Amino acid sequence: MAKHKLQRFAENETFTNLFQHQNYDVRNDAFPLKGKWGQDYFHNDHPIVVEVGCGRGEYTVAMSRAFPDKNFVGMDRKGARLWRGCKDATLENLTNAAFIRGQIDDIDRYFAPGEVSEIWVTFPDPQPKKARRRLVSPNFVERYRHVWGDKGVLHLKTDSRLLYEYLLETAAEENWRITDNIEDVYAQTNYPFLTGIQTFYEKKWLEEGSLISYIRIEVANRN
Repeated sequence: MAKHKLQRFAENETFTNLFQHQNYDVRNDAFPLKGKWGQDYFHNDHPIVVEVGCGRGEYTVAMSRAFPDKNFVGMDRKGARLWRGCKDATLENLTNAAFIRGQIDDIDRYFAPGEVSEIWVTFPDPQPKKARRRLVSPNFVERYRHVWGDKGVLHLKTDSRLLYEYLLETAAEENWRITDNIEDVYAQTNYPFLTGIQTFYEKKWLEEGSLISYIRIEVANRN
């Protein structure tokens, strides 16, 4: 396993669609694409969608295939995981997909205000004992506000009942607007993009009989 990781780390250095934290002094706002993703990387003005905690990048890659009129950036701190998504996007020449190896807490170091239109959170760690570390908590939504415009969209797809119920309660408390609330994704027929994209772990959980839920919320930026 260690050998494979080293091989992947070495190959990661060759991917032009991967930006790694050790190469940029993001703490001093030196990331070269901040505010310039559309102009200097994607070379278009399409909306930018970020998947935080993207793992292997399966969802980022699949969404970039399905929605060529949007740009997708997957963020994760684990380089060995990101290798798969970078590899697949490179082999398929998906020019609307990119990846960042970095901390989600630093999202505003990589994107300028108003540069991101949507954020996806797919099957994150529910953090049962640390609510502040949940990627849909007010703590993280405050970080997302820094890169959204007047209004941002947050998507959650999860097998965790705890996280699903937590977001419903939190949205009500924080006055976030719930636009879609699907308790059982696979009992619906009106959202094919939710069932048409499946990660490795989603397939595993489905085989185990887990319920997959989805929530879409809109969050207005503070004046």
